[in-house]
Amino acid sequence: MVTDRAYNPAMQDLLNRMTDRVLRHTEGMRMETPLPHVGIGVLWPQSSPTLNGCGAGVCLVLQGGKEMIVGNRVLRYGAGSCFASLIELPTTKSTFQTDDGRPYVATSLKLDEALLISLLTELPRGAATKAAPSFSTAMVSPALLQSWDHYLALLDTPEDIPFLAAARERELLYRLIQSDHGPMLRQIVGEEGPLARIRRAIGWIRENFDRPIAVKALAEIAGMSVPSFNRHFRAATSTSPLQYQKTLRLQAARRFMASSPDATRAAFSVGYESASQFSREYARLFGLPPKRDSNGIRQHRGSVSDILI
Repeated sequence: MVTDRAYNPAMQDLLNRMTDRVLRHTEGMRMETPLPHVGIGVLWPQSSPTLNGCGAGVCLVLQGGKEMIVGNRVLRYGAGSCFASLIELPTTKSTFQTDDGRPYVATSLKLDEALLISLLTELPRGAATKAAPSFSTAMVSPALLQSWDHYLALLDTPEDIPFLAAARERELLYRLIQSDHGPMLRQIVGEEGPLARIRRAIGWIRENFDRPIAVKALAEIAGMSVPSFNRHFRAATSTSPLQYQKTLRLQAARRFMASSPDATRAAFSVGYESASQFSREYARLFGLPPKRDSNGIRQHRGSVSDILI
């Protein structure tokens, strides 16, 4: 588990300042901000069901902690630590921890791939390494934390955002590349590396998750043999291609039922041919049958969010 303690008092002061800023500017559980690609969030454990995905981006925990299930892995990280991912991950559950009655507070950055690639091509090429996973957790470095604080500070002076945001986002991405997340982020360069090929297959799955898929066809999209594709896919996502598709279907159905209680319609809308099979797999993934789960979501006004918090 990534520790929830900052390295030193100066870093803790920065975390506290950033936490206060997020608390001043948030207008709900999760929200986008006027800053390009930046989200913020304030969450209480068990306050309401959350239908969050886990897209390509970086999440910095400012206060509290988080436990997240990604495929068959459980990730735990706390204040002063970052989670970063280059792909859409099959997140099935997120649990937020708090201390002393205070909420979980975090900020996120959606990766601008064009800007990230531009920066990487300008920097000296790193030493050749084996393929890194497509996601990672690490304690934030002092330089990265200062850069993120610098970017968030523009929330207090919105008139400065059109003139200063681009440079500060670029600085933040540079610090991310120089951090422990660097080896993972560098994989985005190059169209023929294993991760780039898996990303192509994932893109196809996400666009066609409601259709039958064959692993052989996905391997062809990735330009790999079936055994190689299965191995690299599991390394990147911690799950299998078919389980990844199933998770996407069930998450889409859960979003559907956040506004409509009709489980049968939800099942057919995401590609299921059997409502009973859908109900079994839904309960296995989310812990409750579809109707009970969707009633709880609507009762507590749970929200659908693509913001990585």
